[in-house]
Amino acid sequence: MSTAQQLLLTALRCDIDSLHHLATTSEIVGDISGFIHALQRERGASTIYLVSQGKRFASRRKEFVQHSQEAETVMRQRLEALAEEARPQAAARLLRRIAAVWLALDDLNALRQAIHSFAISPDAATQAFNHLISGLLAIVFEAADTSVDPDITRALVAIFHLMQGKELAGQERACGAFGFTHGHFDDAHRELIHQLVRDQQRCFDTFEEFASSEAERIWLQTLSPRTLDGIQQLRNIAYQHACQHSHQEGRVNKTLSETWYDLTTLRIDSIKAVEDTLNYQLTALCHQKIAQVHATLEQAKTPLNQPTLAPCEQLLALSDTQPLGELTASALTSPLGRSLIELAHAQSSHLQGLSDELENTRKALRERKLIERAKGLIMAHQEMTEEEAYRFLRKTSMDHSKSMADMAQSILDLSSMLKRKDEHTHPS
Repeated sequence: MSTAQQLLLTALRCDIDSLHHLATTSEIVGDISGFIHALQRERGASTIYLVSQGKRFASRRKEFVQHSQEAETVMRQRLEALAEEARPQAAARLLRRIAAVWLALDDLNALRQAIHSFAISPDAATQAFNHLISGLLAIVFEAADTSVDPDITRALVAIFHLMQGKELAGQERACGAFGFTHGHFDDAHRELIHQLVRDQQRCFDTFEEFASSEAERIWLQTLSPRTLDGIQQLRNIAYQHACQHSHQEGRVNKTLSETWYDLTTLRIDSIKAVEDTLNYQLTALCHQKIAQVHATLEQAKTPLNQPTLAPCEQLLALSDTQPLGELTASALTSPLGRSLIELAHAQSSHLQGLSDELENTRKALRERKLIERAKGLIMAHQEMTEEEAYRFLRKTSMDHSKSMADMAQSILDLSSMLKRKDEHTHPS
């Protein structure tokens, strides 16, 4: 067996190993999806439970807590298996995300106890759930970010944005449940619903950009126009009543809270059905890829008699697949390429912003030290108090159209020059 063939076989085995890890990661995404869905239902019920002071949704909340605990157990078992796997393909960032969420899960029972005893406000409880779910979604993002197969990456990116949009829909359900159960929407909750609706649409637009045609078809067929119309009508009620100036006019019918919760739950459950289908398709895609590589591996082990190639034909074959110009163009114009480029620009801008902020802080400290030193000289030579020296320095700066830091530097330079002249004039 030639060295080239051995290298090819090793590469194929690495591909199989990576795909097996991706299959495991995809199964984790499915478990996280189930746990998030259970937490979203628990969050919505907890909001109504807290706002109504336990008069409503007590039994339903108890049922949802049990569902969350069951889903958490399933997810923990899968994550424990990943930790024991210890494959090099399990990226460090992904494992760190999982470790952070694992620690946060230990506080979940304390949150539930605080809700049960009304020791936490509805908004604070919602925020606590939001943070946990955000951490879980970060695991899904890292799974997509560490994938090495482009088809699987696209599927994971589509699932991530669908899950993120669904989470924002869950937050909207909790926010609306607060207002309708309370019987009033203040400006903060009205604006929050507006923002959540806008953010959902961005997530779903990105999902459609990366989703397969089959996934898009399922998405369009699953969502009920009647349900969406009903939700929009209730949104309009929340917007209109929040805008009323009179507190009495701003009241809404509390019985609408049940309708709101049921309609938004129907929508979220529909999104979950699409999510489940995509997770199933993702797992099937991983195993399909594994089977294909296995077949290629078997073919590589038993090479057929190849016809003798013309001189340099192997070299020419290297560029037959796709010229570099076309490769670069397709990378820049593909949706995934644009997404990665935008992410790189965003990260670069963020790092540049941090660098600029750090430099501005350093500059401010340097200028403050100059001003303090100049004030000390003025106080010593003009017999002024600190406040008088500061006023003198500020007035002098304005008279000379200089910043206080520049004027302070001029005073220090002048003082240094005078000292050197005095030393030369009166040597010791």
